[in-house]
Amino acid sequence: MRLRTDDDIYRARLVYLGPPGYTLPIQLSYAHYGVFILLVPVFVLIHGLITLGIYSEFRFEVFPAWEIALAMVTTSLIFRYVDPDRPARMVVRTALTDWRHTREPRTEQRDPRLVAAQVRIREELI
Repeated sequence: MRLRTDDDIYRARLVYLGPPGYTLPIQLSYAHYGVFILLVPVFVLIHGLITLGIYSEFRFEVFPAWEIALAMVTTSLIFRYVDPDRPARMVVRTALTDWRHTREPRTEQRDPRLVAAQVRIREELI
């Protein structure tokens, strides 16, 4: 069960609404912009490393539309799990830890072990 705090500091969001008089149709916090700006160069670099062997030359004049779209989707996925108690860096760290350290499922079936030492019998007088 999640309890809502009555602390207004946790509920306050720093949001850029756009230039004065012209508000944006969406409300994104400054953290959204920061994560997005960090992810675009990462995806451009990954795309460049993948396509380096395919093309004879790596061209920077191509508009990175796929990388921007992928950064938008990744940012929205990250911020689905962000709340005041769990910042974005913890969400990313948890995802990377779970991705690297997954366990293989057990193939052997084990029967439950019954131990009689933990069973207590009481005699009741009627």
